[in-house]
Amino acid sequence: MDSWDPLVWTTLSIVLPIFMLSVIWYHGHLSDQRAVRLLRSLLAENEFRQLTTHGYLEVASPSTAGRVYRIPRGLGRVAVYDGGEKTVELCLQPEKPLPLGDVILLHKLLIQANESYYLATANHFRPGAYPQSLMALPFWF
Repeated sequence: MDSWDPLVWTTLSIVLPIFMLSVIWYHGHLSDQRAVRLLRSLLAENEFRQLTTHGYLEVASPSTAGRVYRIPRGLGRVAVYDGGEKTVELCLQPEKPLPLGDVILLHKLLIQANESYYLATANHFRPGAYPQSLMALPFWF
């Protein structure tokens, strides 16, 4: 039995990390799917179509006429358009990682519920300043 100990430990050291990564990926995959289902249930059909077709969701400002917030489908800053012109980019991140569908809802609901808090909390950037590199992420919608 002692002659098998190195083989057992070698096998475990290879198989166990792969197994753990697959469990973590599967759990993340399920939470992403739940987030997309929630997103789809809370957005109007035209909003969900805009998000999937154009890659962003536009949310009208509740307090400023002609202002629109453009929430990206993936990673990136929220663009603010006043009268059709991009005036600022906003960065607001949750403290803990969330599925991207939940982040989209977070932005939408915060803007609609308490726009002044949203604006006061977000980091503001001039449009085009500090370009961000965006990575393409898989989406199930």
